[in-house]
Amino acid sequence: MRRRLMTALLLAVLASFAWAAAPAPQSSTIDGVTLTATLRIAGPLWGFDLADNTHTQDLADDPAKTARVFADGVSGDAALGWQGDPPGGHHRKGVLRFKPVSPAPRAIELRIERPGEATPRSFLWTLR
Repeated sequence: MRRRLMTALLLAVLASFAWAAAPAPQSSTIDGVTLTATLRIAGPLWGFDLADNTHTQDLADDPAKTARVFADGVSGDAALGWQGDPPGGHHRKGVLRFKPVSPAPRAIELRIERPGEATPRSFLWTLR
């Protein structure tokens, strides 16, 4: 009986981590540029899958230089790097990497300041 209870408890804990590891993607469209961000929490680095799509301008910005992460509304850590398509073109995708926030925050926000846009793009996920 105790073993079943421990197994059920372990499965519940793992399920909560699985939910936190794969929150839903979020999108933002400004001036014909759609940016979609998906939070990925796994291993020693946190990442955001990013996809930029447009037919109105060249996507020449560097996400690693224009993105910051805020944990519970504070911090503003810069990205460690970008792995993905190089600047240019109308469609780009890749992964923006950050060091993990410790202790685990209740919410995490990705802000991206794209050149020529008046306000930063903001993507907010509630983790717990």
